[in-house]
Amino acid sequence: MYRRGAGHRRVGRGIDRHTLLAVRHADGRRRCAWCPVDPVYVAYHDTEWGVAVHAERQLFEMLCLEGAQAGLSWATILHKRAAYREAFDHFDADKMARYDATKRRSLLTNPGIVRNRLKVDAFIGNAQACLKIRARPGGFDEYLWRFTAGKVLRRRPLYLSSVPTSTPISDAMSRDLKRDGFRFVGSTICYAFMQAVGMVDEHQRYCWAGAER
Repeated sequence: MYRRGAGHRRVGRGIDRHTLLAVRHADGRRRCAWCPVDPVYVAYHDTEWGVAVHAERQLFEMLCLEGAQAGLSWATILHKRAAYREAFDHFDADKMARYDATKRRSLLTNPGIVRNRLKVDAFIGNAQACLKIRARPGGFDEYLWRFTAGKVLRRRPLYLSSVPTSTPISDAMSRDLKRDGFRFVGSTICYAFMQAVGMVDEHQRYCWAGAER
């Protein structure tokens, strides 16, 4: 089972992550070793992962989806992303914060998403927390990007094993998010989130996508 960037990705039994370089795909392009040949996953790797995001709705969506994948593979969530967007009003925090018990029951019978009560409730609680942060100076975007001082932290590790599972920065982000009412935001999830929204750009050396930046 594959998982992106941070060290919680898995690359299959018997494979030594310490020797994994960027891998050449059938189209001739080298990609990070965590990226499988699944075309949906490839598109995500090529066009989204590590690209800086400042749109608050997109940031909120990705933070929720990173939490949704806890205990699962990212591929599972990635293939359900369209269904998640439809189910959760395209991650409009204003609408999500007002979800009632009837809406919760509807979500828990929706086959297009992961029907986990704790995660569904976390999405709604996260929306409520997001609204409170949006009311502060700088909003949700500045709240998140302050952990990297508004900068993209760019690295080009040679081996997959050189990509960490978490850092002191993701530890700090996790602590603040939890303090402000967010759930499913452990440090490992926060680090994956930072990679996904381009706070950290950590494509492996020789990966074509990383070489373009």
